[in-house]
Amino acid sequence: TALPPLSQTDFLNRLWRLSLLAPSFWGFNAVALNELIHAGCNFYSFTISHCLFSTGTSDPFVKFKLDGKNIYKSKVVNKNLNPIWNESFSFPVRDLDQTLHLKVYDRDLRSNDFMGSSSFPLYKLDLDRIIPMTLPLEDPNSEESDMGVIILEACLSIREEPAKRNVWLLKMHLFSRKSRVMRLMCGQRNQVWTGIYTVILVEGQNMPDCGQGDVYVRFRVGEQRVRSKNLCIKANPQWRESFEFNQFQDVQENLAVEVCCKRGRKSEECWGVLDIDLTRLPVNQRQLYTHELDPNKGRLVFLVTLTPCSGASISDIQSAPLDNPTTFEEMQEKYGLMKCLWDLKDVGYLQIKLIKATDLPSTDLSGKSDPFCTLELGNSKLQTHTISKTLNPEWRTALTFPIKDIHDVLVLTVYHDDGDKAPDVLGKVAIPLLTVSNGQQITRTLKNNNLSRTTKGSITLELNVLYNPVSLLARNIYRVRKISMAILYTLQYIKSCFNWENTRRSITAFLIFVVAVWLWELFMLPLFLLLLIGWNYFHITPGMASYSQDLVISVFFFPSLQESEKKGLMEKIHMVQEIVLTVQNTLDEVACIGERVKNTFNWSVPFLSFLACLVLFLATAALYYIPLRYIVLVWGVNKFTKKLFNPYAIDNNEILDFLKRVPSDVQKVRVQFYI
Repeated sequence: TALPPLSQTDFLNRLWRLSLLAPSFWGFNAVALNELIHAGCNFYSFTISHCLFSTGTSDPFVKFKLDGKNIYKSKVVNKNLNPIWNESFSFPVRDLDQTLHLKVYDRDLRSNDFMGSSSFPLYKLDLDRIIPMTLPLEDPNSEESDMGVIILEACLSIREEPAKRNVWLLKMHLFSRKSRVMRLMCGQRNQVWTGIYTVILVEGQNMPDCGQGDVYVRFRVGEQRVRSKNLCIKANPQWRESFEFNQFQDVQENLAVEVCCKRGRKSEECWGVLDIDLTRLPVNQRQLYTHELDPNKGRLVFLVTLTPCSGASISDIQSAPLDNPTTFEEMQEKYGLMKCLWDLKDVGYLQIKLIKATDLPSTDLSGKSDPFCTLELGNSKLQTHTISKTLNPEWRTALTFPIKDIHDVLVLTVYHDDGDKAPDVLGKVAIPLLTVSNGQQITRTLKNNNLSRTTKGSITLELNVLYNPVSLLARNIYRVRKISMAILYTLQYIKSCFNWENTRRSITAFLIFVVAVWLWELFMLPLFLLLLIGWNYFHITPGMASYSQDLVISVFFFPSLQESEKKGLMEKIHMVQEIVLTVQNTLDEVACIGERVKNTFNWSVPFLSFLACLVLFLATAALYYIPLRYIVLVWGVNKFTKKLFNPYAIDNNEILDFLKRVPSDVQKVRVQFYI
């Protein structure tokens, strides 16, 4: 009050000089506050808000040090107290007793201002396990107790490389503790994927064909990992498997491919490691990769396709997409009958309104939990935010998924957030999509991790499913076709044994047939099925992520569905007409066989019915006097030797030939009409 008041221009100039005295301060020191008091009360309130806004940003970056050496420096995020890097790097580690140090700096025109540091020992990391960590920043020269936190993920793994060294892959995300809302929003945004990488594992070429064992392939994109089925070691193994990986926003990942050979239960050998840059992959164009493996290990052939994908989102329950009348009408029109042929790959759209959970089990000593929920549909996964210290969380979150298969099951798992440790499972619920009633709020009791028994707590949600009926029809047709193709291949293999296409195979099959029929007992049937199940048990691939193990529909067995994206509307209509005609003809054949059998017993054609009676009488007498074992043995010897005595004989089925001479109901009506 003793000093004369300053003008606004002079006062702002004095504030600018104060900011130069302490540019790294996020507030005011005692000198600055004293200057403000002497500046007069006319601009006091205005000055405080203006200075906090001017000096409330920084340009942080992070340096990582190991044994006093800089091993990595992150990029600079300008004017942000809640920076997000999304950077990954790896480096070799010689000793796990070392400690990794990281320091955060603020880039300034004159010098880099220190903003805090943290560290952690490497021995706390587990092998082949991604550990999320939240490291508080500290500055011994600062009176500020809360300097913010560093959020990162670290994984220690052993790579099968010639160097035989440990490689530690550190994935880092940096936020500020002072902005929890910003951290949750960024974390949810990074979960949403914008595209799908489809990897089709075709075959191996010129691989070592020696010794016993299995060969398989591992694929990894970021944290998404899958493994192919095991095949016996041979020169050209045929996998023909399809896998899918999600492409996330603002994340650039490479496709890591590793070919391994397993001999016994513990002996594993790496045949080659490939690294594919996915950033240069064109959209909607299938790329063929034929890469050489290690010397004398052959080549690997696979296809990669990037397909844009929309429909995955996380929002507040008040902003649910289908609650908007315009969006709901667009979705109904998109999956309606008028546009069902435009995109057969786009099966449907799922919206989940996750409202709340009640009466959850407690995990803390205080009798509370920190619950969050993950939702999984096929190979896709979304996660809600964590609500601290409660047994009755209300997430009130809307999540959406694009549906890849209408027969998928939605799995909701409630976890307890235990900080740096692995989360504890509080309960799980599985809901098949075909059982969903749109728009109804449902409450499901939680079950344990294996879904074998109920546990404490329940979850309340609302589901809406929209799907393309033509895509469902095409997928069901493919499923029937896949089973019929498997049966057809089995019958063709048996027929090749009868036709002596391979002499060694036919002789082996003939001896097995004779011995099995001669020594056959009824208990051998369940014994054979038991051996078959046991054989498959020892050849399954354990511990894999969810992925499609079907035959490659798009390339080998159902090309019409894959090529439908490139066809016009009329070609798609003709394609669907061909599918409908195929189904119609198959059903007609099955119905005709049933009607012909019925007409045989109804004496529709008396001569054929009398002939059937005579054959049945002779068969009854033969089975009465001759054991069934001898009859089957004679039939089998005749089938095996027919091609040997008469190589030009035409194969026929006497029963089907007889039934084709009996008219079906449709043919009977036509004959009566003509008469």
